[in-house]
Amino acid sequence: MNETFSLEGNDYIPLCNLLKVLGWCDSGAMAKAVIDEGAVTVNGQVEVRKRCKIVAGQTVRFNGQTVTVGE
Repeated sequence: MNETFSLEGNDYIPLCNLLKVLGWCDSGAMAKAVIDEGAVTVNGQVEVRKRCKIVAGQTVRFNGQTVTVGE
């Protein structure tokens, strides 16, 4: 399933916050744990920086779910 997420005028969203806002993780701690485990990709590359700045145009994948970030 491919969703879209709007930054709503913000420059970026930290990766751990994105996972939580989308409901893909129940808590910030869970989001940080799955990122640390290497279970999240950004533009096809494993991302282990919990607060990596996700900007418009990037695609994030986790647990069979995909989101494309827009402005």
